[in-house]
Amino acid sequence: MPRRTREGDTLVYSTVAAPVRASSAAAKPAASGAVKIWLEKKGRNGTPVSIIRGLPDDREALAALATRLKRACGCGGSAKDGEIIIQGDHRERIAALLEGDGHRVKLAGG
Repeated sequence: MPRRTREGDTLVYSTVAAPVRASSAAAKPAASGAVKIWLEKKGRNGTPVSIIRGLPDDREALAALATRLKRACGCGGSAKDGEIIIQGDHRERIAALLEGDGHRVKLAGG
């Protein structure tokens, strides 16, 4: 099956379809049982985002929690692939809200 790539827009041919893999980090809960809140800037033009990982992988509950966190922080974000992304560095505010819900929280990365 021919496939175009962005580098030089050359054709790449493959006889075997590549298997689709789920992200192993998103599928597994945190090893310590704690919810981890990461600060990332890399790959986002220097704009910081707070990423919450280690929550149960229930799509509806994740989307509802993301909506609640976005309203509390007054910013945008999304919930996908088992993690919540909140625009900006709001780690302390998110940690306080999650601890109020009974989660163990660790600040990581940043």
